[in-house]
Amino acid sequence: MNSNPNSFDQLGNLSTMPRARLFAGPTPLQSMPNLAKTCGKSTNLFVKRDDCTELAFGGNKVRQLEFYLGEAVAQNADTVLITGAVQSNFVRLAAAGARKLGMDCHIQLEERVAKNDPLYRTSGNVLVDRLLGATLHSYPYGEDEVGADRQLGEIAMELSNEGSRPYIIPLGPGHAPLGALGYVVAAAELLEQIAEQELSIDEIVLGSGSGNTHAGMLFGLRALGSPIQVTGICVRRASDAQFGRIQNRCRELADLLDVKPNVTNDDIILVDDFLAPGYGKAGEECLQAILLGARTESLMLDPTYTGKAMAGFVDRVNSTDNDRGLVFLHTGGTPAIFAYERDLEDSLAPII
Repeated sequence: MNSNPNSFDQLGNLSTMPRARLFAGPTPLQSMPNLAKTCGKSTNLFVKRDDCTELAFGGNKVRQLEFYLGEAVAQNADTVLITGAVQSNFVRLAAAGARKLGMDCHIQLEERVAKNDPLYRTSGNVLVDRLLGATLHSYPYGEDEVGADRQLGEIAMELSNEGSRPYIIPLGPGHAPLGALGYVVAAAELLEQIAEQELSIDEIVLGSGSGNTHAGMLFGLRALGSPIQVTGICVRRASDAQFGRIQNRCRELADLLDVKPNVTNDDIILVDDFLAPGYGKAGEECLQAILLGARTESLMLDPTYTGKAMAGFVDRVNSTDNDRGLVFLHTGGTPAIFAYERDLEDSLAPII
């Protein structure tokens, strides 16, 4: 049974948080009958199209950036700084959001994925970063969030000394989870769509990486009284490490919104069966899920996030009751498929 989302009393001071509107919304909630038929199930499968958030190829980070950049605007910043992997969707959209709001952007690209393919380093999100005119920096490590944030701070200091007003979007934990607020809002939006379409939804499946999308959606649903299960498919780290990250994000959200904690340990469900061979690398199940999404519902999925999340979604579909309602949260990542062309090549139809 889905809750009525029209009362936001349980969302604390969310409405007072600075927010820069970067897309019109809501994103579509669509049925996936072809995928359901392929899986031998009923038509009770749906996709929440957060790849359709309009800004520079879209994706889930647009929702998160509304609150980060809202704070940047409130602080009268003129330059945004962010760090991420070479093919990061977040940094691409940070650059796009900054340009939309009339700000410059400095991007720090980390060596998270051992990949020397020229396409990986010049195509996809990197190409879009450059089209947007972002200033690119490099960081030689990939699993050093503290160090990456520290170097970002040093760049910001240099910019300040030159007269700029920088705003840093942090990578590591220990900061207010502003990005997760975007998915508290998304939870309310999704519940309203479920009610309008008179659907019965039991579970939402999404990629779990930084934790902002996962924690925000879970926290928002529980705050609005919804018991819908949220299953996170690990795309960055194993479930034991990811669990604490989601747990902390939910606690931080309660503090930020000044409401009582509403997420229990039992609410945090993580699956890391599709993480191998690691972050930014596509295993066979991921590649097959990408093809399945494209050839059933014309969904463009990427090898880093949504391909693995779709592999997990299909697994949930195949292991659950036929009449159970499931939603796949499509978090975008479309430009990255061009950077992974060689990884996908062997799975593609031959050129005649």
